[in-house]
Amino acid sequence: MEKAIFAGGCFWCTTKKFDELPGIIELKSGYVGGHVQNPTYEQVKKGETGHYEATEVTYDPALFSYEDLLEFYWQIIDPTDAFGQFQDRGASYRTAIFYGSEAQKKAAEKSKAALAASGRFNKPIVTEILPATIFYNAEDYHQMFHLKDASRMVEEEILRDAFIEENWK
Repeated sequence: MEKAIFAGGCFWCTTKKFDELPGIIELKSGYVGGHVQNPTYEQVKKGETGHYEATEVTYDPALFSYEDLLEFYWQIIDPTDAFGQFQDRGASYRTAIFYGSEAQKKAAEKSKAALAASGRFNKPIVTEILPATIFYNAEDYHQMFHLKDASRMVEEEILRDAFIEENWK
């Protein structure tokens, strides 16, 4: 099994999307990339810690490769929005790919360059590719939230799904 970390706005919605894929073993919502140890949701949400809301994906590369995860990731975010995702605004909702190895870094950079060259978007691709730092698990109530209270995610899902439909036909 391997791990990958993706920040894609609200981790509830990103986790929900990754949960639909084959070969996914485990998903964790959490915080990565900041400067505070053991941050809380309240701290991260205020933008005081430098962390991104992110999803740690444990997957079976024989069933779904890292390159496949990257391709899927680009389709569930707006890679041109540097200030958040859909209705969620602020530093903790920015997009980023956090690599854990040189191979992941190279694959992410290649994937980003291909997306930029595709002409799909008329604005620059601003999603960052960053080295993975300590991934802090979010509080228990955030884990697999889409299975606990789907009604709280409806508006975000409508916006995200409309973006996907418009840009990934």
